[in-house]
Amino acid sequence: MYDYLIVGSGLFGATFARQATDAGKNVLVIDKRPNIAGNVYTEDVEGIHVHKYGAHIFHTNDKKVWDYVTRFADFNRFTNAPVANYRGELYSLPFNMYTFNRMWGVVTPEEARAKIDEQRREITGEPRNLEEQAISLVGRDIFEKLVKGYTEKQWGRDCRDLPAFIIKRLPVRLTFDNNYFNALYQGIPIGGYTNLVERLLSGIEVRLSCDYLENKAEFDALADKVVYTGPIDAYFDYRLGTLEYRSVRFETELLDMPNFQGNAAVNYTDRETPFTRIIEHKWFEFGKDADGNDLPKTVISREYSSEWKKGDEPYYPVNDEKNGALYAEYKKLADAEAKVIFGGRLGEYRYYDMDQTVAAALSLAERELKKA
Repeated sequence: MYDYLIVGSGLFGATFARQATDAGKNVLVIDKRPNIAGNVYTEDVEGIHVHKYGAHIFHTNDKKVWDYVTRFADFNRFTNAPVANYRGELYSLPFNMYTFNRMWGVVTPEEARAKIDEQRREITGEPRNLEEQAISLVGRDIFEKLVKGYTEKQWGRDCRDLPAFIIKRLPVRLTFDNNYFNALYQGIPIGGYTNLVERLLSGIEVRLSCDYLENKAEFDALADKVVYTGPIDAYFDYRLGTLEYRSVRFETELLDMPNFQGNAAVNYTDRETPFTRIIEHKWFEFGKDADGNDLPKTVISREYSSEWKKGDEPYYPVNDEKNGALYAEYKKLADAEAKVIFGGRLGEYRYYDMDQTVAAALSLAERELKKA
């Protein structure tokens, strides 16, 4: 008999498993995929660590979380500095002096501020939707070229039909600073994320290709408690209805060339280009192999955003009013489950950055293991 059955071997499940094991608990981790690490899974292709389920860049201001993850992996000094491609025009992200110079030819922060302030004036009163919110923050030109098309592809809806709160703020920097996250600690695990999760799960029993929901009674009988990190509505067989997600499809290619786009991430911000961005994975580790040699080939992934349907991989919760109300009803059912703890992005139906995922798992482990 196990003390804990952990459903899902992503960052949340692996962190909780590590903490429980170190506290002397007997733990079993299962995952329906044939590999560990959930959406942070990286696979080796020609010496390149490919982020199979989308780009993941670890960033945090939480020293406790940073000290924790760096126990299990060394991190490189990768800094996220994406580029926006609008019909062949290239702009720096986040919005900074390089962006404003390219957009308007302005040279000083004062000129940039004046241009933004002039364009923001078209919105009077409280913004009623995402379009008005964006223009009130950064003006019409930046909205049209760098926000509108990308956002509409990401959410599958017109910006006028999206709530304003989705972009409560947009980073506007009157400095020449391309560091997207502006976090104290930032980087990519050397050797890839799978390597990090392997170390978190070291010495812990893991069973892959196991579908918990298809064999729930059998798995539940194995442990005193269950930590479930899958979709909360799927756990209850969608009995109250289906929560909405955005999903992402990837087209990945190995190219016989050393450099495709010269940057890890290039966002395509016009509406006509069907994909949202192209990731060139080698640049997360500076185009080098483990021995520091230049890699002769490259791997790119085009990302296509889509409405989630059953059978797809759920990525981003649609945290609007309707889904929030439905989640609240599922949460009541979850709270009534005596031996099951719901955690992580899917179990709690909320968007977590990686550092928040680790912090939430550490916090849960601290509370849970005190009781035990």
